[in-house]
Amino acid sequence: MNDERLTEIYRRHSRDLLGFLSGFTAGNRSSAEDLLQETMIRAWRHIDVLPAGAERTRRWLFTVARNVAIDSIRRKQVRPSEVGLSDRYEPGPDETSATVLAVESLRRAIGDLSLPHRRVLAELYVRGRSPGEVARQLGVPVGTVKSRAHYALRSLRTAVDSR
Repeated sequence: MNDERLTEIYRRHSRDLLGFLSGFTAGNRSSAEDLLQETMIRAWRHIDVLPAGAERTRRWLFTVARNVAIDSIRRKQVRPSEVGLSDRYEPGPDETSATVLAVESLRRAIGDLSLPHRRVLAELYVRGRSPGEVARQLGVPVGTVKSRAHYALRSLRTAVDSR
């Protein structure tokens, strides 16, 4: 019975939901289909409490779809962009030299940082600790850890860009 109801819900509302979700994905059909799939999974998980009646079900689905889309947008804003590299990538001589120079510039810039800034970066990025863990370890507020990391990274960017 529940499978039939979900099949009917999908048949009746999927096209409109897909169009609605496309607006959140700048027309990227694949991303919109992923959001639609997540919406339908949530409908399946809550099939027993879905409102009765086509219009009430439709409103519920569009609310869920909107929330799924907003969650997806927020996740993408927090997560850094993914960059794919070819499996056969081999840097040429010019790229190797540039990499060596960039690494040396970064090494010097790190050496120019104050000890508190270097320590925060090492704890966060080398040891993989959270800001809360670093704050407890150093005996400073979490905000201090975050601001030290921010200013240290900004200083590194400026130093590397200017060399």
